[in-house]
Amino acid sequence: MLLAIDVGNTNIVFALCEGSAIAHRWRIRTEGARTADEYAVWLNQLLTLEGLAFGSIGAAIIATVVPQTLFNLQRLCRKYLGVEPLVANGDFDWGLRINLPNPAEVGADRLVNAVAAHARYSGALIVVDFGTATTFDVVGADGAYEGGVIAPGINLSMDALYQAAAKLPRIAVEPPPEGAGAIGKSTVHAMQSGVFWGYVGLIEGLVARLGAEIAAPVTTIATGGLATLFGRHTSALNKVEPDLTIDGLIILHARNIKD
Repeated sequence: MLLAIDVGNTNIVFALCEGSAIAHRWRIRTEGARTADEYAVWLNQLLTLEGLAFGSIGAAIIATVVPQTLFNLQRLCRKYLGVEPLVANGDFDWGLRINLPNPAEVGADRLVNAVAAHARYSGALIVVDFGTATTFDVVGADGAYEGGVIAPGINLSMDALYQAAAKLPRIAVEPPPEGAGAIGKSTVHAMQSGVFWGYVGLIEGLVARLGAEIAAPVTTIATGGLATLFGRHTSALNKVEPDLTIDGLIILHARNIKD
């Protein structure tokens, strides 16, 4: 089985994959100082709950946007799993053209998403990934990565609002109650409207602006933790693929594995 490790700024996803299917998926908070031994204890317990063991894992691939985590994740794979992990980084065989002046500065997660999106859909694409930051990435009809937009994630925006305004409470990411309308009749209602519908406006505005620059029919794909929620509230997101990054890692492992 393949262990695909997707390191984000907030969480790390460990996905155990059989072929193109995700058999098991676990999350742990991203901490740059976490040791290989700590990862091993945590992962071993979760594998045991599923009737599995380290020996069930025959390969691994890592994509990280937090460089401090890489050494110990590689050590986890080598010491406890007995495998040499592939690392999706600048000199990786992405199987796509990166149409940027400095390709090395692009986050691995954005390129992994581009690979998976192009494998699944034809034509020009916009991939919207709801993470710590919300990224909008443009993939040409030929699969080339053309660049995109990085915006603050909605949780970052909410935390900033809560921390900077003494009288405002912390709220969940959700729209106002059905039928309540956008005009807030209470502080919480007003915050829900501002945060949620304001973010929908950001999504729709950027998708429209990017689409106008692409000047061709385009499909917009949403991924990340909040993709399903926002996908229900705007027609700007055509498809929702929560596992797009892991799917991309599976594709890239198959492409880069050496016999």
